[in-house]
Amino acid sequence: MKKAILFLALFTLTFALSGQSSDADFAFAPLPYAYDALEPHIDARTMQIHYEKHHRGYHNNLLKALNELAANDKKNLQQVLGQLKEKSDTLRNNAGGHFNHTFFWKTMSPDGGGLPTGTLLEKIQQSLGSVGNFQQQFKTAALSRFGSGWTWLCVGSNGKLFVSSTPNQDNPLMDLADQKGIPILGLDVWEHAYYLKYQNLRGNYIDAFWNVVDWNTVQTRLESAMTK
Repeated sequence: MKKAILFLALFTLTFALSGQSSDADFAFAPLPYAYDALEPHIDARTMQIHYEKHHRGYHNNLLKALNELAANDKKNLQQVLGQLKEKSDTLRNNAGGHFNHTFFWKTMSPDGGGLPTGTLLEKIQQSLGSVGNFQQQFKTAALSRFGSGWTWLCVGSNGKLFVSSTPNQDNPLMDLADQKGIPILGLDVWEHAYYLKYQNLRGNYIDAFWNVVDWNTVQTRLESAMTK
């Protein structure tokens, strides 16, 4: 029961963790940096297509798919994510796609890179052994995801960090997730996220990702999850 209560409490923090308020749940927010800001690690052309075509497509399709829900069932996106088991794949894919990409953009920064520090570092060491072990576990999960999906660092209902991978546009916040938790870091491993620059070398893309991770944002998400 305590674990269930903790997870529900953490779940309500979804948009605080992603840098959004509930008023902005269904908005298509501006990209927080220029398309070329993450060069040379993520190229400008990929960023432009990824944001303007893929993410915008998920957003537009989500707005249409929301019509299948009653007004009281779509007050915010976290509510939608938590009740997908008996809903259409269209709603599932596009609600996940919109949340995941909004979360992803905020995970990266032109000033990112380096290593985690402070509470985040301590929590990684306590839960996963070391930063090196965490990054290797994360890379293994990302490489092992067959086809399309996402890889996550999450806070579990027991307060510990864990690495997970989800297919397609699923995420650990969904009621149908195999392993539920609150994501604090996520990586898109769909081919459209890296193929123009890295082709089939997903491992190189994963390695490059660490150079743009905004650890301050990840730390803030962790602190919010652990103190509310």
